[in-house]
Amino acid sequence: MPRSPDSYHDPVLLRECVDALVRGPGLYVDGTLGGGGHSMAILRALENGGWLEGSLLVGIDQDDEALHEAGTRLAAYSGSAVAVKGNFQDITRLASREALQKGMEPRARGILLDLGVSSRQIDRAERGFSYMQKGPLDMRMDSSAPTTAADLLNEADERELATIFFRYGEEPRSRAIARAVVAARMKLGRLSSTEELSDIVRSVVHGRQPAIRSLSRVFQALRISVNRELDVLHRVLEDGVSLLGAGGRMAVISYHSLEDRIVKQYFAAQSKSDWGPKGVGLREPLSRGVLVPVTRKAVVASEDEVRVNPRSRSAKLRVAEKTGGVQ
Repeated sequence: MPRSPDSYHDPVLLRECVDALVRGPGLYVDGTLGGGGHSMAILRALENGGWLEGSLLVGIDQDDEALHEAGTRLAAYSGSAVAVKGNFQDITRLASREALQKGMEPRARGILLDLGVSSRQIDRAERGFSYMQKGPLDMRMDSSAPTTAADLLNEADERELATIFFRYGEEPRSRAIARAVVAARMKLGRLSSTEELSDIVRSVVHGRQPAIRSLSRVFQALRISVNRELDVLHRVLEDGVSLLGAGGRMAVISYHSLEDRIVKQYFAAQSKSDWGPKGVGLREPLSRGVLVPVTRKAVVASEDEVRVNPRSRSAKLRVAEKTGGVQ
């Protein structure tokens, strides 16, 4: 099915997420609401299963445009869904507040995190997320946040910039690009546009394909740094697991190796039981793992999905279940 021209964002791995998460009534949390595509599918699955009564979906997003778009769609399920502005690092506080207001136990049956940036954000030039669009160097997911990509690019020193490009973009030419940014600042004054940054990267990395790869990595690195995405991811994983009830599941879609590595390692660490030092021979572990992996390896988009939505090509879905049995 081709993308609708007024579509906010094509939800990635939609069927796989819904099949993994929706298994009965309860509290469901979409920590990255976006245009509401995943949330609407969860609500429809609850309705089809006869579980809408006694369920609540809480959608969280920090982007005002996304909240407006999703709120319009979720109105069809008024009473069973609510859109909340906030950062998903506060997932427990935000979801618990809404659940308690409805008289529900604040324990989630399912949590979805679709990481990264939406198609709409990428396509809107004024948001500054893409090197393919001419616009201001903004990159804030929450437009009220104090620091933009331009602020970082103009105020960080050469070493700090190189660290950002390498740590968050895994860019091999990070030092040379940082050096070129500082030189451009001295020549041009304050850097303010995506076009200026693109020209700087291309002045260092020659050849069309190498330049495109470096541009992707540099823009990704700035976006992650501006929005503190990896720090926030660590927190939401920990906070989200504490929000899950026994048998509840968390599904996380990541789009680059840094995110996926964090999710994979966190799920693995929380799935291990502590049997103490080797040779002790305990009958019971000192502590048991709180998660059980549902997906043994990352689930990726099918060829058909990639053909319709090329941005799904890099998506990886991992799902884990909280121990203690089904709620």
